[in-house]
Amino acid sequence: MDLSRYLTEKKQLVEQKLDLLVAKDSEIPVITEAMRYSLFAGGKRLRPVLALLSCQLFGGLEEEVLPFACCIEMIHTYSLIHDDLPAMDNDDLRRGKPTNHKVFGEGYAVLAGDALLNHAMETMADIIVKNPRLEYIRALDIICKSSGISGMIGGQCIDLYSENKEINLDTLKSMHAKKTGALITASLAAGAIISGAEESDINNIMDFGNLIGLAFQVTDDILDVSGSEEKLGKSTNKDVRIHKSNFISFYGLEKSRKIVQELIDEAKVKLNNYGSRGYYLRELADYIINRDN
Repeated sequence: MDLSRYLTEKKQLVEQKLDLLVAKDSEIPVITEAMRYSLFAGGKRLRPVLALLSCQLFGGLEEEVLPFACCIEMIHTYSLIHDDLPAMDNDDLRRGKPTNHKVFGEGYAVLAGDALLNHAMETMADIIVKNPRLEYIRALDIICKSSGISGMIGGQCIDLYSENKEINLDTLKSMHAKKTGALITASLAAGAIISGAEESDINNIMDFGNLIGLAFQVTDDILDVSGSEEKLGKSTNKDVRIHKSNFISFYGLEKSRKIVQELIDEAKVKLNNYGSRGYYLRELADYIINRDN
């Protein structure tokens, strides 16, 4: 099966599970409508697919990893809703559709993001209450940390602080590692942990995640200046407009492309010990730098 077909199959699996986990609420319909609007607005489902790929790599059971993978997607979606708010990036488009606050208003957009985050935590906590396996608890721990102040929120704080300021390269790399890379790495780690992988393998797949996470964000920087707004489904040249540093402003377009290739090449070395089992992860690493959205 080629990567495109594999991704389509796993995306459908994730969306079927998300549909069950985030059901429509007849008592307070507006909040679940707002949650589902952004959750099912499209997207690659990269993070949950990475969790499932890690599960496959280490011989785990997909049905055990899938709910955690979906919770990661809820957390990612909440971050996008909040990222688009007027107080943050003030975007009108996300995945080719009006952003959540443009449809439901700022108040409900804030609440929809909060509700997705809380629902993700409720879902994982319910699993652990019913079956308090150490692997589930560890997965919850790393997902929480990757989305908190030491991860995604911390990166978003650096991002917000960096508007209209010059920052150094170390700060930029830290921002990317936290804002984008942390949840990507946590997805791979959660899949490995729940699948009972050895500690050395967990650390190795996290190293792989750190590398592709940075490559993913640098590719976003590249697409922001060279991509099509129609294909991206969001506005372009945003960093230039708000005077924010990125890899293009430090290195230029061609050097940034070279850096992405180097990161992907280094990441694929981390999969050498897994032979053919790492096929889809290798293919996905190449997909990250060849994507146009």
